[in-house]
Amino acid sequence: MSLFAISDPHLSLGCNKPMDIFRGWQDYVKRLEENWYKLVGPEDTVVIPGDISWGMTLEEAKPDLAFLNSLPGTKLIGKGNHDYWWATRRKMDAFLEENGFTTLRILFNDAYAVGDVTVCGTRGWFYDAEKDEDKKVLNREIGRLNLSVDAAEKIGGEPIAFLHYPPVYAGMVCEEMMSALKARGIKRVYYGHIHGEGVRRAVNGYYDGIDMRLISCDFTGFAPVFIES
Repeated sequence: MSLFAISDPHLSLGCNKPMDIFRGWQDYVKRLEENWYKLVGPEDTVVIPGDISWGMTLEEAKPDLAFLNSLPGTKLIGKGNHDYWWATRRKMDAFLEENGFTTLRILFNDAYAVGDVTVCGTRGWFYDAEKDEDKKVLNREIGRLNLSVDAAEKIGGEPIAFLHYPPVYAGMVCEEMMSALKARGIKRVYYGHIHGEGVRRAVNGYYDGIDMRLISCDFTGFAPVFIES
């Protein structure tokens, strides 16, 4: 039983929002599927922290969720800035059940044990948030991170945090998020959101005692990243 992660698949099987208009994204769904089958087995778990579907509603996202559900392993999915289909936890859980999406789980204010570690996390927010409304969202996200880590501590095992937004990027730091991560003893963070030329400025390694890793699809070559078994 192994743990993998990959972020930002930006699927659009139920709407007209193709990503292959961007450099490096040609045939990305096929490449993702092929790589997934090569790496991930039925007993494995894959965390997908955001930007899962371009669908605006759960119905529009349904083909994308069906595609992910068909792939091997359990998928723990979090919210990204483009996941407009995201609804209340009750609605999403009911939708997954009604459609038989039995391999998908929502990661939201909770945590999941995977072997000797525990998956937790939240969307996060901009590292350069300065407006009052941005700070309000950031504080809410920190609260959700704490709820998730609380759940992880009850389960036991090392909590590994999965965020959509990077807490550190291009020399800028989201001090509030970093303080929360350090206060809760998080030693490993996996994040997405960054694409294209921007990956050159992403942190991949230790920053202030925390191992930070970018796992956006185009950065990983559309292949889930092995974390541990």
